[in-house]
Amino acid sequence: MSDQIKFIVDSLNKEPFRKNYNLITFDSLEPMQLLQVLSDVLAEIDPKQLVDLREEMPEQTAKRMLSLLGILKYKPSGNATDMSTFRQGLVIGSKPVIYPVLHWLLQRTNELKKRAYLARFLIKLEVPSEFLQDETVADTNKQDISAMEEEKDQLIKRVEHLKKRVETAQNYQWMLKIARQLRVEKEREEYLAQQKQEQKNQINEINTEINQLIEKKMMRNEPIEGKLSLYRQQASIISRKKEAKAEELQEAKEKLASLEREASLKRNQTREFDGTEVLKGDEFKRYVSKLRSKSTVFKKKHQIIAELKAEFGLLQRTEELLKQRHENIQQQLQTMEEKKGISGYSYTQEELERVSALKSEVDEMKGRTLDDMSEMVKKLNSLVSEKKSALASVIKELRQLRQKCQELTQECDEKKSQYDSCAAGLESNRSKLEQEVRRLREECLQEESRYHYTNCMIKNLEVQLRRATDEMKAYISSDQQEKRKAIRQYTKNIAEQENLGKKLREKQKVVRESHGPNMKQAKMWRDLQQLMECKKQCFLKQQSQTSIGQVIQEGGEDRLIL
Repeated sequence: MSDQIKFIVDSLNKEPFRKNYNLITFDSLEPMQLLQVLSDVLAEIDPKQLVDLREEMPEQTAKRMLSLLGILKYKPSGNATDMSTFRQGLVIGSKPVIYPVLHWLLQRTNELKKRAYLARFLIKLEVPSEFLQDETVADTNKQDISAMEEEKDQLIKRVEHLKKRVETAQNYQWMLKIARQLRVEKEREEYLAQQKQEQKNQINEINTEINQLIEKKMMRNEPIEGKLSLYRQQASIISRKKEAKAEELQEAKEKLASLEREASLKRNQTREFDGTEVLKGDEFKRYVSKLRSKSTVFKKKHQIIAELKAEFGLLQRTEELLKQRHENIQQQLQTMEEKKGISGYSYTQEELERVSALKSEVDEMKGRTLDDMSEMVKKLNSLVSEKKSALASVIKELRQLRQKCQELTQECDEKKSQYDSCAAGLESNRSKLEQEVRRLREECLQEESRYHYTNCMIKNLEVQLRRATDEMKAYISSDQQEKRKAIRQYTKNIAEQENLGKKLREKQKVVRESHGPNMKQAKMWRDLQQLMECKKQCFLKQQSQTSIGQVIQEGGEDRLIL
C-alpha cells in the first residue's frame, strides 16, 4: 500500500497535475478533496470530466465517474457484492476504494486517453423512438447495428483463431507464463528507470544549489580577489562536472560488465537446457531482439563517451582561457599599479622574501663586520618604510571599497527580500485570478450548453406542436381522404395490426408446441399408407396367382384366362 501511495504522489507532483504533495499531506486529504483529485485525473483523460465537485451533487458525481470508469474497462477487485461497496465508497470518498483507482489510472494515462477518445465512436447511441418512426433513420440504425455486430463477430473469430494457433504450440503454458513475467519486468524496469532519472535530476538540483552556496561564500570571504574568485569557482564547478561524468562513465562500465556477465550466464543456462547453442524460431527472434537492445545500449554508451571526450576538450580549452585571462589580469594589475604610482606592489612579497634571503646570507657571512650588518639593516628598514608609505593610500582606498561593498551587499539583500515578497504576493494573486477565470469559463460553458439544450428543446416542442396542429386539422376535417391521413386512424390500424400479430404469434406458439407431435403423427400416417399399399400389392399378386388356369364361361364358350 505504501508503494502504491508513493507512486500516486510522485505522479501527481509531475506534469500536468503539479500538486506538490508528500506522503503525509496526501494521506491527510479530506474525502471531498480526494474525490476532487480523482476528478482532476479523470479530466486529464477526458476533458469533459473537468468539474468542480462543490457545484455538483454527490449522486451525479458518482454516476459520472462510474460511467467513465466503465468505458475505460476498470474492474474493481471482488465479487458482485463488493460492487455496491465500491459505489458507496466512491460516493463517500473512501481511501481503500479511490487509491486503487488512482493507481490504475496514473499507470496507463496515455492508453486511457486514447480509449476515452475512441469511446464516443464505439458506444451505441440510444436513438429516441420518435426519430425511429422515420423509415430512413430506422434503416440506417439497423444497418449500423448489423455492421457493428458483423465486425464484433469477425473480431471474436479472429481471436479464437489466434488462440487455437497459440494453443497448438509446444510449451504453451510455459511460454505464456514467461511472456507475462517479461511484461511485468518491463513495467518494473520502466518504473525503476523513471525513479533513477528523478534521482539524477534531484542530484543535479542539489549540485546547482551547492555551487550557488559556494559562490556566495567565496564572494563573502574573498571580496579582494574579485574576478579571480569567479574563475576559481568556474574551475571548481567544471572539475566537479568532470568528476560526475567520470562517475557516470564508471557506472556505465560496471553496468556493461554486469550485462556481459548476465549474457554469459544466460548462454550457459541455454547450453545446459538444450545441450546445444543452435537457435531456432522464436529463440532466434528473441536473440535478435536482445542483440538490438544491446546495440542500442552500445550506441548510448558510445554517445556518452563521445560527450565525455567533448567535455574533456571543453575543460582543456577552459583551462587555457583561464590561464590567458590570468596573464591579462596580471598585466592589467601592473598597469593600474603604474597609474597609481605604486609600481611593483604585486611583487612586494617576492621582494620581501628576497630581502629576507639576503638577510640570512648576511647572518651566515662570518667575515663581515658589525657595521656592514647595521648598515644593511638600516637599508632594509628604510625600504620597508617606503613600501608601507607607498601602500598607505591603497590600503585606505581598499577600506573604503570594503565598506561600500558591505553597504551594497546589505542593500542588495534588502531589495531581494522585497522583490521575493512582492513576487510571492503577485504569484498568489495570479493563482487566484487564474482560478476565478477558470471558474468563469466553466460557468460560461455550462450556460452555453444550457442555452443550446434549451433551443433544441424549443425546436422539438415546436415540431411536436406543429404535428399536433396538423393532426387536429386532419381529424376534424370533413374530407374523408384527408381524415384517413390522421395519426389516430393510423394508430387504430396499428392497434388492429398489433392484435392480428398477437393472434398470429399465439397461433405460431400453438404450432410450435404441436409441431413435434404432429410431425410424429404424420410420419405414422405415411408409414400406415405405405403398409396398406404393401398389403394391397401383396393381395393383388396373390389374386393374380390363384386366377391362373381358371375357366370362365362366357356366352356358352369355355375360356382359359392366363
